[in-house]
Amino acid sequence: MISHRPAFLKYIAQTSSDPHALEIVKANGPYLIDRNGKRYLDLISGIGVNNTGHRSKRVVQAIRKQLGKYLHTMVFGEHIQFPQVRLASLLNTVLPDTLNSTYFVNSGSEAIEGALKLAKRGTGRHKVVAMRHAYHGSTHGALSLMSSSYFSDFYRPLLPEVYFADLNVMQSLDLIDKQTACVVVEPIQGEAGYIPSTMEFLSAIRERCSEKGAILIFDEIQSGMGRTGSLFAFEQYGVVPDILCLAKAFGGGLPLGAFIADRDLMQVLSHDPVLGHITTFGGHPLSCAAAYENLKWMVSDKLYERAGMIEDIFRTELAGAPFVEKITGKGAMLALHLDNKDRMQFVVSHCMGHGVMTDWFLYNEQAVRIAPPLTISKEQCKKACRILIGALERSGSEIDA
Repeated sequence: MISHRPAFLKYIAQTSSDPHALEIVKANGPYLIDRNGKRYLDLISGIGVNNTGHRSKRVVQAIRKQLGKYLHTMVFGEHIQFPQVRLASLLNTVLPDTLNSTYFVNSGSEAIEGALKLAKRGTGRHKVVAMRHAYHGSTHGALSLMSSSYFSDFYRPLLPEVYFADLNVMQSLDLIDKQTACVVVEPIQGEAGYIPSTMEFLSAIRERCSEKGAILIFDEIQSGMGRTGSLFAFEQYGVVPDILCLAKAFGGGLPLGAFIADRDLMQVLSHDPVLGHITTFGGHPLSCAAAYENLKWMVSDKLYERAGMIEDIFRTELAGAPFVEKITGKGAMLALHLDNKDRMQFVVSHCMGHGVMTDWFLYNEQAVRIAPPLTISKEQCKKACRILIGALERSGSEIDA
């Protein structure tokens, strides 16, 4: 089989100096298969996308069915497209009553951008409070919510009036005042190394936002769609946001995002000015068809309940493994914190060489990402743990020699 690596490196814009450069020719269930026929057990689900596995038959059939009808017909919000209506209706049955109006976009970054605009338009305010070490995307508005100057300095000026609180630090809530348009929070911080918010902290943010008239935005782009043991992570906290942002696994493997709010709030985007938010391909019928089947399967079979089984196996098998300082996260959203960056890099490389795909975190270069599809079996989890432990043991002689 001819290798496409030279063309990949020559013609595809690179995002790092050392890409995986695996040439994947097929994917199925929890496995990726490269051009040489080697199988990789995917422990990261394409970074939180393939929660129901790669190319599930149900989702693929839904895509094929929609292919026989129509693709793009008109910009979002002008034509009645059944895949959009059906998906939004299903969302309405699984979300709290106040999250009843869905605006479909193409990605997580776009969902955040739309949510920021909606919050500013709805409150007439401009101040934004975000969490330190959070990640919400790479477009200019989303990038403005990143506290690390390493990632943002070359792209200034960014949005003004953005202030950073510290996750789970109650004193940080003093930043939320009557000039605040919105507070943006990941219930479980993704790129910090899967750090959960505390119940006390999220409850206090909800109370403070309600008191000051600020809008609470939850970014569940990584933590949503069953990854933490409930359909959405916020359900475990008993705290309902004013705006919910979804993407990644929401699309069932196709590009789809959404920001969801109460209809009374969402309608401000329809006037003064008209078309207050616009997207051409948001809510593409193929993506919505895939997302509907994906969500229906998640709900009917309660796939989110498998997250607890996955967490138990990884925590049990890896407890006491060499060089592991702690394991953080919830459900099938776990981070294995090691003692240094070099060991993390060795473990990721060793695992890939032995057929297990894992990765690191944007803000935490000592942690190994563990976020497999919810459809992974117990045996596959244990196999992955054996390879991880082998990598850790081997690192002792390779890194510490």
